[in-house]
Order: sequence, then C-alpha cells, then structure tokens
Amino acid sequence: MSSLSALIAQHTNPVDMLRNSKIGMYVYPVVAPEFTNWRDEQGAWRDHAVLFDQSHHMDELIVEGPDAEVFLSYVGINGFANFDLNRAKHFVPVTPAGHVIGDMIIFRERTDKFILVGRAPTANWVRFQAARGEWKVRLFHDPRSNSRPDGERILRTHYRFQIQGPDAPAIFERINGGPVPDIKFFHVNEINIGSKKVQALRHGMAGAPGLEIWGPYADKHYIQSTILQAARDIGVNLVQVGSRAYSTNTLESGWIPSPLPGIYTGDGMMAEYRDWLGADSYEAAGSIGGSYVSDEISDYYVNPFELGYGFYIGWKKDDFIGKDALMKMKDGPNRKKVTFEWNKEDVLKIIASGLEQGTPFKWIDFPQPNYASSSADMVMQGDKMMGVSMFNGYSWNERCFLSLGVVDPSVQVDDILTLKWGEPEQSGKTSTESHKQTEIRVRVSDTPYAKDARENYADSWRTKGD
Repeated sequence: MSSLSALIAQHTNPVDMLRNSKIGMYVYPVVAPEFTNWRDEQGAWRDHAVLFDQSHHMDELIVEGPDAEVFLSYVGINGFANFDLNRAKHFVPVTPAGHVIGDMIIFRERTDKFILVGRAPTANWVRFQAARGEWKVRLFHDPRSNSRPDGERILRTHYRFQIQGPDAPAIFERINGGPVPDIKFFHVNEINIGSKKVQALRHGMAGAPGLEIWGPYADKHYIQSTILQAARDIGVNLVQVGSRAYSTNTLESGWIPSPLPGIYTGDGMMAEYRDWLGADSYEAAGSIGGSYVSDEISDYYVNPFELGYGFYIGWKKDDFIGKDALMKMKDGPNRKKVTFEWNKEDVLKIIASGLEQGTPFKWIDFPQPNYASSSADMVMQGDKMMGVSMFNGYSWNERCFLSLGVVDPSVQVDDILTLKWGEPEQSGKTSTESHKQTEIRVRVSDTPYAKDARENYADSWRTKGD
C-alpha cells in the first residue's frame, strides 16, 4: 500500500483505522524524559527558569521563492498584510470545507523566505499544495527526529531552545553581554550567546514570557553549554526540562496541540491529497483514543472558531483555501475552547482501581495520560453530550489534572460536567490495556487556566474572545 487512500480502503472507515492503530504511545523524541524529576521541572517554569530543548519533536519547512508570500497566504487562513520582516505568526491552514488541518509557527526571514515549525500535518499540506500548483517556490522539508532512533545519530537543520520563567531575563542579559533588545511579542531580533549571534523570538509557552532561540544544528552543544554556564555564573536555578514535563506545559497556557487533521473526507482536492499522502505518513499511522466513538470521522474535526483562531482570518484576502466555508461558519453556532479541571476524588478512585484485583479503570499516567495521537473523550451533562476533551495531563503547579477541549456555546465557566474516561470496548491500539469505563466530574474553567498566561500574554488567541 503506497497511499493513505489505499490504507483507508482496507478498513471499514477511517475511524476504525485510527482507533486500532498500532503506532503505540506518542513519543517526544531524543530529549531525555527527565533531567531532575518532572515535578520540579514543571514548577521551575513558574518559580525559576527553564530550558526547553525543542530541537527534535517538530517538523521544519522552509518556503522560499518569488511566490512564497502569495502561496502561503493562499494556503493559510492568516492575514499577511502586517507580516513584516522579523515577525512570526501562528499559521493555520484549513481544508476547503473549513476544517483545521493543524498549525505551525511561521517566521519571515526575508521578503521571499519563510520558515514554518510545528507538527507534520501542516507541513504535509503545504508541501502538497506546492506540488499540485504552479507556484514559483522552493521547499526544504526537515521532518521531526525519529521517535525511536535505536542509537542512530540524529541531525537536524537547526537547534531550537526556549528559556522562560521569572528568572529568564537575568540569564538573557548574562549570555548577551548586556541588556537584550526590547523584543515585542511574536517579533524576532538578534541576541548574542557567547561568540554566536542567534535569532530570538519573543514567546512563551506555559504562561511565563521568554525567548525562543535557534541557529545551525552544528552549534547546538556550544549554545546549550553557554546558556547553562551563564545561569551558574549568576546563581540562577535554570532547570532543563525533559520530554515528560515538556508535553504538559500547554495545559496551563491553553493551546490544543494535536487536533485530528480534517483530511479524511471530501472529494476533489481532498481525494487527491489522500492519494498523495504515504501509507506511512502521520495521518495514516496516527491514532484516535478516548471514550467518544463515531462512525463519521468528520465528527472529530474542529474549525478555527472553536479553537479561538477566528480573529486570525484574513477576510480581505482575495482568496484562500476554505474561505467560502469559513464565511458560512463564522456566525455560528460554534463550540468554544475551555479547560476542564478534573475532580480529585474521581481521579483517586481511578488510580486506586489499579491497586485492586479485577479489571481496573483506564490507567491515568502521570504527568501525561494521553495514549493516542488525537484524543476525544465525551463530556456530558446528564445524557446530553456537550463537548469533547482533547488533551489532558497533570499540573504540579496547579496540583490538579486538567484537560483542554471544546464545548457547546451554552456551557459556562464553573459548570460541572461529566467526562467519560476510558474506551467503551477494547480497541486494537497497543497503547491501551484492558480496562472498564468510568466517569470523572469536571469543572469548566478559564482558558488559559494559569493566571499568568491569562494576564501577561500580548494579544493572541489566549487573550482574544470568540
């Protein structure tokens, strides 16, 4: 089988294929699971400073050429009118039907050169659009590192680090040899790290502001050791964050990292895309997990308004993929993004079942119990389904389990709903043990959940209303 289309044809429907995927647990590659312990690593981004190594778990796609801007403007929903040099945006493409494919951070390095960084679905879609059109663009794709490299040497085009937390400014000043430029949110400037000049994006991931820096991968060891030594020199507790804690930072800041790409249905362009995608692609090998089971794969899709991305849309652009569909969607009703705070007693009940004989409830792993590429757990109000929980984990800073998802617009903050935890019947996923289903009470909470993220981010999807 050479394509996603051929693979789907071997199953009853795409849901059956993805719910029974054999890919196993989602792995953040190469970076050590823990440098100290994941509790202290989580706590450090709020109380001290952390060093995130983002060099391996994201695809990187360089798009350059005379048509680079007009091409990307057509592929993504974003407006490009204010996209000057040394800026970054949250790039979101949708299908012709308006369903989100994924997202990436896009950097503008030159008038004719852009770098996109993020998960594979968006990179794949951009590559496909370049291949099927007559755009004057050149693409270079550097896919994420192998999840299980088995000792093989891993090389990337660029290293990528982020330093953030309340003590981060002191580290920046030390490594820069003086005060760093006042970089606006999602703007880029140069700073010094030892003898190297590096690109720095003003950004933040878990609620505390920081800088994301990148450069040639050959410089990675030098950059990392220089940063760590600078923190030691000034007596700052800079904590390296392992892959176990890293994956939970979004729970506090409110970004849903892995919505199911809305690419498994549709004719025309979409059928052509499924023929183009390989049978080993992310979209083909990924998995769906959770208590929500539907025969219609489109029931798992989301649109930009549900994720809080509606204000990104460049309505004044002449055309972009999905514009007509989004015009029909924009006045709703659309679901809205929320944070769910899990009831402590119900979580403890589930953990206790693993210490008893018989079939337990679905295991809750700490700090991240996600066992599929995309999650969909039913959220109920009595017998009525009000939404889905899509990404979950434990926050040491908040001392509670949280999840992110979308709900009916009638749902209000502080409403108590019920999350169905565990799958209704045993699937073929290798990441899912034999278990029985249960319920968890959840309180609908603010998004972002962390107070710092709500109050200190510049205008973005985190601070904009619907």
